[in-house]
Amino acid sequence: MNTIINPSLTTSLIVGAIVGAASAYLGSIMILKRMALVGDALSHVALPGIGIALAFQLNPFLGAFTALAIGIFLIWQIERRTSVPTEAIVGLIFTVALAIGILVTPEPDLLEALFGDIAKVSIADALLAAALSGLIFTIMIPVKNKLVLSLISPDLAKSQRINTDRLHLVFLALVAVVVALGVKVVGTLLMGSLVIIPAIAAKNVARSFSGYGKVSLIFGVVSAVAGILLASKFGLPPGPLVVLASASVFLITLTFRRS
Repeated sequence: MNTIINPSLTTSLIVGAIVGAASAYLGSIMILKRMALVGDALSHVALPGIGIALAFQLNPFLGAFTALAIGIFLIWQIERRTSVPTEAIVGLIFTVALAIGILVTPEPDLLEALFGDIAKVSIADALLAAALSGLIFTIMIPVKNKLVLSLISPDLAKSQRINTDRLHLVFLALVAVVVALGVKVVGTLLMGSLVIIPAIAAKNVARSFSGYGKVSLIFGVVSAVAGILLASKFGLPPGPLVVLASASVFLITLTFRRS
């Protein structure tokens, strides 16, 4: 796997910071919805799409997003038609997708698909990450309170004519977008950590619900930037170092955890 080189470092940092912010912000909602493990499992659903995209020399983002879109639509449909818990459905889709992904991903590209390679990001990747992350925030900010209300009291949410099924689908679609973006940063194997760890770190120190998402966002940016800089300095793969940086942030927040 290639490591980050100086000419691409700025672009890598921009993409990492943008994806880290969007991932952690959505992660704060996933923690509240008790979907932490769902977020981790969903990242693996992207693998078949990445494998097919790499085999045909296409942008891995397109393959990852297509696979995730199909996977999330299947999860949503099964969830509506059965009483099987969401995490169990995701577990089913995740294991099938992982098996298919390993079979279809060209062996030389498998390591990159699993762990990412942000050294290969381009200006176009940075612009795409900025545009889609902006879209995530544009959609999430107006519906965040509705999502929280649907968590606290689904009946009250329905009484206010909030379509909770459609809202859940929109949220899963946004998760699919951010996971697809994150494959370049940390890969499918580690993407779940970029969604989960900054959010649980923020939970240790956030003083209010309104501040929780903002603190998660900040921790996501810090984790991504610190990991990429360390990778550049020591010539190591960025993905694992981003995860270790976010874990370090979590350990530090334990010191300041509210009693």
